[in-house]
Amino acid sequence: MNILITGAAGFIGSNLVHYLLGPAAAETGVEIKKIVNLDKLTYAGNPENLLPVAGDARHVFVHGDILDSALVRRLLNEHDIDAIMHLAAESHVDRSIDSPEEFIQTNFVGTFRLLHEAREYAKGKPGFRFLHVSTDEVYGSLGAKDPAFSEETAYAPNSPYSASKAGSDFLARAYHHTYGMDVVTTNCSNNYGPYQFPEKLIPLMIGKVQRGEPLPVYGDGTNVRDWLYVEDHCRGLLLALLKGRSGETYCIGGRCEMQNIQVVHELISAVSSHLPADQRRSAEEIITYVKDRPGHDRRYAINCDKIQRELGWSPKETFASGLAKTVAWYVNHPQWVESIAKGTYQGQRLGGH
Repeated sequence: MNILITGAAGFIGSNLVHYLLGPAAAETGVEIKKIVNLDKLTYAGNPENLLPVAGDARHVFVHGDILDSALVRRLLNEHDIDAIMHLAAESHVDRSIDSPEEFIQTNFVGTFRLLHEAREYAKGKPGFRFLHVSTDEVYGSLGAKDPAFSEETAYAPNSPYSASKAGSDFLARAYHHTYGMDVVTTNCSNNYGPYQFPEKLIPLMIGKVQRGEPLPVYGDGTNVRDWLYVEDHCRGLLLALLKGRSGETYCIGGRCEMQNIQVVHELISAVSSHLPADQRRSAEEIITYVKDRPGHDRRYAINCDKIQRELGWSPKETFASGLAKTVAWYVNHPQWVESIAKGTYQGQRLGGH
């Protein structure tokens, strides 16, 4: 397969590249002939995420924007693309509250332009498929005793970010039902793992524990999230691309609901095991509670029975095993973290178009 992946210099996208060019063939029997990686390299797009595949001829990096229809059209034709895996998105809730317009442009308008070009291209490409990757945040917030989100849950986005993603999901659905495009959508829970931008909860807290800094926890810390190790998500995405039913949605979750405060306690313990005894701090010493953010959804949880039943997917990692791998990666890659802190990675560009 020749696959165009949008946003593949970001956290999930780069992990997807590593998975597709690594263990995917052994697990699925599918040969990835070429990955064309289209990324705008905004603040969360980091060329250093792709250094492990820098010498792999199957990976072609293109610095560009999904809003650039002419570029997308050229890439589809030039590389004889068999499928698009669309991950490009502005994805941080706090940033969407401060700067909502760029979220609407990238997540909604960008998805529209990508779908439009894909539809035209697919007319001459039998078997072409479009995988649209979304989030559980489009479903809103759950109460403590509510059933987990599923493919049947009504949409109720509560932030500019989730609203922009909800709109993009509806566009993907419309292109299937109106034009007959082969489109599959996935909605995932909170991802964690290597290469995640350090503004997110887990990598943010790992760094602060290492430095002995206070750990800011929103509100009372009882907001609940369903945690999904990123490689488990990547496995689900490939299965959805290969085996998912056209027009269907598949929810991908970690079956791992935890309060944020529980996650922070687990992090303190996991990171402290890598620190000298005199640098370890107790939770009571370093946790500090801060004012809750606007539109902070109370609980997310994913019912992933459908993808397990239809496609044979289930998470391999527990939170303990995934967290241990994640902490070890950050501890062993201080240069990557330092380049983020200094912003030096933003001055880099990979070779390609």
